[in-house]
This record gives sequence, structure tokens and C-alpha cells, in this order.
Amino acid sequence: MHTEIQRRRTFAIISHPDAGKTTLTEKLLLFGGGIRTAGAVKSNKITKTAASDFMEIEKQRGISVATAVMSFEYQGKLINILDTPGHKDFSEDTYRTLTAVDSVILVVDSVKGVEEQTERLMQVCRMRDTPVMIFVNKLDREGRPPFELMDELEEKLAISVRPLTWPISSGQDFRGVYNLHEKNVYLFRPGKTVVEEERLLVEDLSDPLLDQQVGSNAGRLREDVALIEGVYDHFSREEYLAGRLAPVFFGSALNNFGVRELLETFVEIAPSPRYRPANVRQVQPEEPDFSGFIFKIHANLDPRHRDRIAFLRICSGRFERSKMFFHVRQRKQLRFTNPYSFMAEKKSVIDEAWPGDVVGLYDRGDLKIGDTLTEGEELEFQGMPAFSPAIFKEVINTDPMRSKQFHKGIEHLTEEGVAQLFTQGKNRIIVGTVGDLQYDVIAWRMEHEYGAACRFQPLPYSRARWITSADQKALEEFMRYRERNIAHDKDGKPVYLAETEWILNSSITNHPRIEFHANSEFKLAE
Repeated sequence: MHTEIQRRRTFAIISHPDAGKTTLTEKLLLFGGGIRTAGAVKSNKITKTAASDFMEIEKQRGISVATAVMSFEYQGKLINILDTPGHKDFSEDTYRTLTAVDSVILVVDSVKGVEEQTERLMQVCRMRDTPVMIFVNKLDREGRPPFELMDELEEKLAISVRPLTWPISSGQDFRGVYNLHEKNVYLFRPGKTVVEEERLLVEDLSDPLLDQQVGSNAGRLREDVALIEGVYDHFSREEYLAGRLAPVFFGSALNNFGVRELLETFVEIAPSPRYRPANVRQVQPEEPDFSGFIFKIHANLDPRHRDRIAFLRICSGRFERSKMFFHVRQRKQLRFTNPYSFMAEKKSVIDEAWPGDVVGLYDRGDLKIGDTLTEGEELEFQGMPAFSPAIFKEVINTDPMRSKQFHKGIEHLTEEGVAQLFTQGKNRIIVGTVGDLQYDVIAWRMEHEYGAACRFQPLPYSRARWITSADQKALEEFMRYRERNIAHDKDGKPVYLAETEWILNSSITNHPRIEFHANSEFKLAE
């Protein structure tokens, strides 16, 4: 078990939209032999669909709207990549995914620098002290000066940084990257789409061979490296693992450039599976008894079979095919006869899996996001609450003849975490989301995957708070007094919907016996 745990690396790739996250994912898969051709091909302006974007709506819109799970082997290590949605409207899916990984690679656009979504994602990483590596992408474009980017990374992301590679110029004059650790120069040859870069071995930066290959850029590189060594502390793996220091790499994912240095360093220094906090204790990966939690559910991964797959992160022990496991929430035993590992939409049945692995389980409706599976111990992994949506709309069935398909579709899609489901009274169904794009995705999937038509009616609410009280009578009175603002979530918990922040604060002030919770897991610090 120790050997299997130590060889695993489970991480997520995160970024602001269009920074090159999915492209980087593909190039890592190229190195690992997971795929043979890249999704984006520059020659003849041909653009293929990215391997990790497999939902039809993703192919049409050119964005990632669901977390994809991919595994491959590299240098004796088993790499599990979780490619997350970049679009801010799907940030909750990304936040949940970050609970299932041990480290993160953050992609930053060298032209735009640190953007809003980058900061928000980094805040989530900082909450958990998740180790972070940074890949500054698109060096083949005219971008920001690298030292300026380094300062911005430290300032906006609130983390110390240390470059491990350094660009030799940029834009049209981009010549390659210098590996500060190995003292190698990787030469950039524009237009080449092969995985291998041309490696230039130099004894040190004074080698005249460097001047021959990169010309006048050699002098600038020498000055930059001298400044780096004078300004930045030596790289410390301990500081990186503690989430306080981020190593920085430069390259061009589209051109397969600088990716090898990132991957090889990642394999060497990134953490193997670590302990996980549960409600009663911390769970160590080396424990003999199996445990794991569901962090994602995806319906219709294969539209031909109408399947429903729950993604399980293994935290301890060994997962075995067809073995009975204890479903803590439902207090019953479940058996999984066809557990899967993934390469995007392609899946293969496995017989066993270890801590750090992500396994797909065929679900008949028993599993929900946040559920814990064990070998009998009653514990629950923490850190996967639902937060308040920003937009609320009533969903209306426009084809009463397909009412069954409508209700099934809404139930499945909200259980995936694409959006949150609330009910008001007997008939009103409310869907809450982070952004408007999610409603387009829901409507598209309802029509194409469930054969149901729907439309959305905007509602005036902008805040949701889960409500409890030690005084049951006071809670009932408040719910009766604010009946038109009260809904129930998917688990039947009462939720107060407020039109504005001012109205919410007034309600909190005027009803001191009612507790207003910012998330659905009241025991979490809010």
C-alpha cells in the first residue's frame, strides 16, 4: 500500500477562462501517452475538439463546463489530472474538485496576467494550504515583462514565488526557456508541434554556445538570472508543500513548450496523497480500512446508455471491485461491480484502486455529492458545502406531456452540482446558479439528454441563507411571517431567500433568535 500511495500524484489544473488550461492538460497527456494528437493544431488553422471537453455543448461553445478526470503514467508515477471548468459560472464545480486533489497547477496568461477568477480560485487553495505550481503560458505572444508578472503573482495571489525556469525573450523574439535547476537551455523552434524540444546543454551561462544560439538575448538572460539568484530565496520543497511558496514555470502550451520541465518537476516534488479531515478525526492514507467521498456526479456521461456516474476520491485503504462498502448517510451496504478509471469520456473497468485515485461508480440514485463510503466506520469527510447562488430563476415545464422526463432531468442535473435546487410551496421549482451560462447548459441538456423542454422565469432574489433556531416556535413563526421568501433545499432544509444584501442584514438584525448560515454545512466555520 505504501508503494502505491507514494507513486500517485492527484492534482487539478485551474485558471481564468482562456488562459490555456485545457491545452496544457492535453500536452501533459501527450507526454504521458494518454493521447496521440493534440486538440489544437496550428497548421492550416485546423482546430480539433479538446480531448477533455466531451459534452456536446462544450464542443459547440469551446469551453469546459464540467470537470474531466484523466489518468496516465509518467516516470513510474501514476498521474491523476482533474481538468476543471475555467468559466466563472461553473466555479462551484471547481471548488468541489479542489477538495479531491492534493495539489494544483495554476495557469496564468502572460499577456493578461492575474485575472479575477485566478484570484478567486487561489483563495480556495489558500483556505486549504494546497500546494500550488504556476505555469505562465503564451510566451510566444507579446506579453507582460516576466519580472512584472512575478511581482503581480506575489501581490495578487498572496503567496511567495520562485521561478524554476526563465524565458529567453518573448513574443516574436521568444527563443526558449532556461532551466534554473538543471542549468539547461531549451530552444524554441516556432511552428514545430512535436513533443521534444531541442535541448542545449551548457556548462554555465558563460558558455559561448549560448551566444551562438540565442544571439543578443544571451546577455539579457545572464542579467536576469543574476537578478533572480540575488532577489529570490532558493527553492524549498517544504515551503511549497506547506502552500506558502509557488514554483513558477514559463512556456507555450500550444507549442508543447516548457511543459516537460513543469511535468518532470511536478512528478519529483508534488505531494503524494495526504490526510483528509473528517467530522470525528483525520484520516491518513496508509490506514488499512477503505474510505472515500463523492465529490462529483455526472449524468449521461454516455448519452446512449443514460448512465449516472459518481466520482469517488479514495482517501485511505484499498478499494476493491464487488466488495461491500458502508454508505454512511443512508446507513446501508453498497456493492460496485463495474468501477471505472477515466481518460476523459473513455472509461475502463478496474479491480482495485488506492488513495489518491478517482474512481467512477455507476449510481442508481443512492449517492449524492459529499457522501462518504467506508468499511463500516461512521465518519463523514468535510468541506463540501453548498454556498449561496447569485441568480435565482423558476424553472417551468413547457411540455406537460413530458412531465416525468422534466422532473427526472431537473433532479439529475441539480444533483450533479450544476446548480442548486429549491422548492417553494407545492409546485414552484427554483434553480439557483452562480451565473447565467448555467441556465443555457441546463436547458440544452434537458432537451438533448432528457427530451424535456423548459424555460426560466427570473426571480428577484440574490442571496440565500440556511436558517435554524434553538427555538423551534420562533423558527416556525419566522417562516410563516416570511412565507414568500422561504424555500427548501434538496435535503429539505429551510432556506431564506433575500432580494438584497440590505434586506438580508435587516432580517438578521430583527430576528436574533434565528441563525442565518452562509452555507449548507452549519458545522463549518462561516
